[in-house]
Amino acid sequence: MDGFIAADLDQPGAAAALWHSAIESLGSVDVLINNAGVFEANPIDGGDEEWLAGWERTMRINLTASAELCRLAVRHWQTRGVPGRIVNVASRAAYRGDSPAHWHYAASKSGMVAMTKTIARAYAKDEILAFAICPGFTMTGMADDYLASRGGDKLLADIPLGRVAMPDEVAEVVRWLALDAPASMTGAVLDVNGASYVR
Repeated sequence: MDGFIAADLDQPGAAAALWHSAIESLGSVDVLINNAGVFEANPIDGGDEEWLAGWERTMRINLTASAELCRLAVRHWQTRGVPGRIVNVASRAAYRGDSPAHWHYAASKSGMVAMTKTIARAYAKDEILAFAICPGFTMTGMADDYLASRGGDKLLADIPLGRVAMPDEVAEVVRWLALDAPASMTGAVLDVNGASYVR
């Protein structure tokens, strides 16, 4: 195995196939990190079917696939009687909301936060821990196009730190939650947004 297993999480059955491929390759999984996502504009003035298709695609990739993987992970750890950790990468939009063309994105990430808290409460007794992080804009391809289309200077003015997060900053928080965060933090949601939304 070269270390990578690909999946198109928009396709039915892809999340389960990804999980089973990982188990087949690795034997077991100790940590699940849900980081796949899309951020596609879906303005309300489009056609009804087009709008619904955009909503459902975002939910499938951002929330449903993550839920499927979380379920499979929890069952995997329970069956083996071993601890496990889940880190779900949500978004600042889960709390702050997003642009008028991104209702679906904000809703999917809010659902991810609620799911994380529910998993944490339900399975702490089994030493299955769940955490979420809520990044703001991060310098990835997903944010580049949005910043360019919306006027980067205006958006940056809303971030007290004066810049977007770098991928390695977000990755460091994910790594810490996956490996080192104390068990008593299960259910925690950490912000990585340069103080652009403080709660």
